[in-house]
Amino acid sequence: MNDSSKSLLLPAIVLAAGLTAGGWFVGRGFVAARSADRVVTVKGIAEQEAQADIAIWPLRISAASDDLGQAQARLEQSLKEINAFLRRQGLDPAVATLQAFSVSDARTNQYGNGPQAGSRFVINQTLVLRSTEPAKVRAASEKVGELVSAGVVLSSGGEYGASGPTYVFTGLNQLKPTMIAAATARAREAAEQFARDSGSRLAGIRRANQGVFEILPRDQAPGMNQESQIDKTVRVVATVEYGLVD
Repeated sequence: MNDSSKSLLLPAIVLAAGLTAGGWFVGRGFVAARSADRVVTVKGIAEQEAQADIAIWPLRISAASDDLGQAQARLEQSLKEINAFLRRQGLDPAVATLQAFSVSDARTNQYGNGPQAGSRFVINQTLVLRSTEPAKVRAASEKVGELVSAGVVLSSGGEYGASGPTYVFTGLNQLKPTMIAAATARAREAAEQFARDSGSRLAGIRRANQGVFEILPRDQAPGMNQESQIDKTVRVVATVEYGLVD
């Protein structure tokens, strides 16, 4: 081999070696990228039963008469009956507030035609009881027929929606840490099972979302809502993404 051939051979060897090394590194890069893309996304659910700690009970009173003063007297008598009823149930009427007072006069109804049936004046008022003893409020609401027997006229609907007490749970912040931990642990259990089934190992958390806490009725029957039940179920769903390695 002459000197000219040797001078051409050396650069070719260097170029081939470079291409081989480059191909090796590029191949390793694809392997690493494919490993990085191997993930599993799992959900973990945690539930816990809870009891309402506040009850809000709106009692809508209606009194009617052709004489305004007499209608007002009937309303005041109804309020006395309600206060006495609450005391008999072990509830303090002093914590109740009066709201939404209104008076309607049938003769001022511009849409009326001819003589109006019923009383001329109708007075409505709502007594709202807010109590930290929901169990007592529920027991009292089951005996509301006593008020009707005493001549109290109660109406439903209005500003507070359906009649009956509303039960509120305010202790969510105390439950959050343990419930998030439980949901995350269940998500990891599911991820570990998936890794075992696929012959892989978990490589740590890539992303995590604790989800939204929900307060649901304990008895989830059609038409049931959690506001009408003292007993509730608190639920959170954690979504976690794990990396997988061989």
